[in-house]
Amino acid sequence: MVKLPLGFSFANKWLYVGSAVLGLLAGMAIWTMYVSRFPSYLGDEPETCVNCHIMAPWYQSWQASSHRPWTTCNDCHVPQSGAVEKWLFKATDGLYHASVFTFSEPPQVIRPVGGTDRVILENCLRCHSPLVTEFTRMNTNFEDMLSGKAKACWDCHREVPHTRVSNLGSAVSMSAPHPDSPVPDWLKSML
Repeated sequence: MVKLPLGFSFANKWLYVGSAVLGLLAGMAIWTMYVSRFPSYLGDEPETCVNCHIMAPWYQSWQASSHRPWTTCNDCHVPQSGAVEKWLFKATDGLYHASVFTFSEPPQVIRPVGGTDRVILENCLRCHSPLVTEFTRMNTNFEDMLSGKAKACWDCHREVPHTRVSNLGSAVSMSAPHPDSPVPDWLKSML
């Protein structure tokens, strides 16, 4: 018969196993947040977008655009109607991007999906509504665009702010600041 240590029972065994599993999951979550540079996504810095190298052409085209002095990526691509909506959208969109980049091949041609086109149009109108309503007498919304009653801003302004960059193959000479590797130096020296 195996003698158990003092105070050990089979009920405690499951507590130890459960604690070990939770510790492992917590460690994996912390490592994932570290490698993905998670804290950078809490801000509005455009350089955050190039955490994913696939975004380098769009970052570079924004740098050369007339929007650069006035906007960041989040000013156009994230809802501005309230903090809750903004953070919910960032979380949902971020999880979508993370799953695409982790579990499948990212598309070569990137287009707005999942309501992002609505957000972009609403942000165009938010900033440019005085110009749009005063000079063109145009009062449009996303539903009118979907039904064909109106054009989206980018139907005419195709090169604002990302020029004609539409896929990675058309932007082979683009450069952008790539973030430092998240791998610690001590681990790099072992590899």
